[in-house]
Amino acid sequence: MKLGMIDYGRGNLRSVINACSSLGYDPVLITKPDELAEMTHLIFPGQGAFGDCMESLHRLGLAEPLREWISAGKPYFGICVGYQLLFEASEESPGTAGLGVVAGTVRRFTGNGVKVPHMGWNAANLEKADSPFWAGFDDSPYFYFVHSFYPTGVDPELVAVTCDYGDESFCAAIEKGKLLATQFHPEKSQHAGLKLLGNFLGS
Repeated sequence: MKLGMIDYGRGNLRSVINACSSLGYDPVLITKPDELAEMTHLIFPGQGAFGDCMESLHRLGLAEPLREWISAGKPYFGICVGYQLLFEASEESPGTAGLGVVAGTVRRFTGNGVKVPHMGWNAANLEKADSPFWAGFDDSPYFYFVHSFYPTGVDPELVAVTCDYGDESFCAAIEKGKLLATQFHPEKSQHAGLKLLGNFLGS
């Protein structure tokens, strides 16, 4: 296998690289479409605003190649904004279209009495516990979150994880075939995060 990591100039690369290295994988940074050709697995690390990240992808010529990669069913792991960009749009950046490979809109938390951003450890309610990605997990592992927005209108068939925050329950991860994308940060989630990354990289 050959692991690529999207480098769009804004992502939390170092901690994700370190997590992959601890599992025995050396990711190749991807900044051009032709660099995807030799890759078998792809990680999109998350940090930054929805609109800024989409602008970077278009500038680098990576938006359409990413759509094609995902449509072809190749292994893709999106983290935080790498998850949100899969959807059609976000309230964070009105007028900016996402990759649109998954139906839904990313919205800001509006529940009463909750702090925004949602930051810290929270339980993940597994909806696809029989999936190879979640092998070895109990029903409610804890992961680390840092976000103010989350996707709504997600196809229930794609929902892999839900999470409760205040009076809201939101979709915290999606899965379809070789596609896995999470709102939480596995690279900051210690043992559980490394297990999930390892399951993806071994797929």
